[in-house]
Amino acid sequence: MLAIVIPAINEAKHINRVIYNVNVLKPDLILPIINGCSDDTLNTVLGSKNSAVKVLHFHEPLGIDVPRALGALYAFRNGASRVIFVDGDMSGDFQFHLLELDIALVNGAHMALSNCYPYITSRHPLISMILQFRARLNSALGLYAQLGLASPSHGPHGITKELFSAIPTRELALPPVSLVLAANHGFHVKVATALPHTKLGSPAKGNLHSETVANTLIGDCVEGLEILKQGPRSRLWEGKKYVGYHNARRFDIIEAYLAKSRSWDIFRPRK
Repeated sequence: MLAIVIPAINEAKHINRVIYNVNVLKPDLILPIINGCSDDTLNTVLGSKNSAVKVLHFHEPLGIDVPRALGALYAFRNGASRVIFVDGDMSGDFQFHLLELDIALVNGAHMALSNCYPYITSRHPLISMILQFRARLNSALGLYAQLGLASPSHGPHGITKELFSAIPTRELALPPVSLVLAANHGFHVKVATALPHTKLGSPAKGNLHSETVANTLIGDCVEGLEILKQGPRSRLWEGKKYVGYHNARRFDIIEAYLAKSRSWDIFRPRK
């Protein structure tokens, strides 16, 4: 069973296009994780005619990457054998790349990644810094030759139930950490497709947001590196602490669903 998890916050303009795109895979379940919205994202999705759509709704914002963890938890608890994550603002035309991800999972990869920087181009200094930390982490894992600059932080990617069952669910909310744990467990991690960032269709959201996201992603890589060193978890690197949006991640909500102390708020599209 294939499930597509679509994190979405204020994506009324893009979400239907994303649902249309992922339907190329004919998934059994399309699971938008709608959280913290002040726009009409929920009603937009509820107008979908796709019978595979089921919405998990959260009034509160979950924080970056937490919707992935919760979506995976729900999907695997409800019979999925593999999950592909596609963000709710990724409205570009990349259906073929989604097919490549799913083929990789079906054929033995436990984590299938997109390489969103497959070409050497002129890059913004902020992007270059993020990529330096990705390269550092992938090299430390001994996987740079296989993965290059690919990361589960960036672009559509997928995991299998076998991998999900072997690592703590909360770590899916820190994608570089999930990569480290997957590698440490001996799972097959593979770049399944070369999907340039410019093809994702994600709109620019301003310099402050970009800088905060960069600090989040770098801090996640630092945590991954610290795990490899078997040291205490830290986001500190050469005297600077990379926090970004990390403190807004609602790990407590993940724990509540793991403990089954909170029930899912589920919506189906209107008939």
